[in-house]
Amino acid sequence: MSGEFKAVVEIDRPVQEVFAYLADGRNDPQFSPRVLGIERIPDTPTAVGTVFRSTVKDAGMKTSREFRITELEAPVKLRWTEVSKNSVTVREGGYDLEPLTDGRTRVSIFNVLEGHGLGTLLVGLALTAARRDAPAFGTRIRTAAEKAIIPG
Repeated sequence: MSGEFKAVVEIDRPVQEVFAYLADGRNDPQFSPRVLGIERIPDTPTAVGTVFRSTVKDAGMKTSREFRITELEAPVKLRWTEVSKNSVTVREGGYDLEPLTDGRTRVSIFNVLEGHGLGTLLVGLALTAARRDAPAFGTRIRTAAEKAIIPG
C-alpha cells in the first residue's frame, strides 16, 4: 500500500532564494521537528545524486533515513527518493516552485509513502498523520524560509 500527501504554501521571498534554501536539506530541522540531525553527502552544493542522511524521531522511535536527489531543475523543481530500508519510506517526494508576480514563491510539496513488510500495516496511519499535518508543515516551511532568507 502507498499514498501521497501534499501541501501548498506561498513564501514572501524570490523563487531563486527559496529554491536554494529548500535544496539544502540541512535546513530541514528548521521546519521539521522530527529531524534530529542531517548531513549532506558529499558536502558540496546539492545536485542529482546528493544524499541527505538524517536521524528522525517518528512515533517515539529514532530511525536513520537516507534520501537521494533524483531530479534538480533550479529554481523550479526538486525530487528525491528514500534509499534507506525502513518499514515506511518515501518512494518519491519533491518541491515544485512557481515565481509569483510580486516576488513571492508558491511551493507545492509532496511525498508518496509506501510500506514494506510490517510497514504495509503502518503506512495508512503514517499517511493519516502526514495529511493531517500537511497544512501546518507548509506553514512551518514558510515561517522558516522567511526567517532564514533575509530580504534583499
